[in-house]
Amino acid sequence: MDYLNAFLCGGALCAVGQILIDRTKLTPARILTGYVVAGVLLSALGLYEPLISWGGAGATVPLTGFGHSLAKGVKEAVAAEGWLGVLTGGLSATAGGIAAAVVAAVLGALVFRPGDKR
Repeated sequence: MDYLNAFLCGGALCAVGQILIDRTKLTPARILTGYVVAGVLLSALGLYEPLISWGGAGATVPLTGFGHSLAKGVKEAVAAEGWLGVLTGGLSATAGGIAAAVVAAVLGALVFRPGDKR
């Protein structure tokens, strides 16, 4: 059942993104940014944690899960360190994901040659 819930949750988030791409003039970059902000807002309202409990990886892997991780990191850091946690909490909570993205980008740049194909 966990796999089904993850599939349904992640699929629903992807379907909403595809509908936004098809039906609006929003660029993919704005939609992705909106997903991160939506994750932060849903986390602040206390609505994202129940979604994670139900959807598992289907809720934590998409960009809304990244926004939730940012918000959760800031909340924990503010509780531990005060207002300085606003600046450090989000980055420390998501450092692994950010590092993985940077490493993947560097490896991709080394393997593939960008350029004009004319």
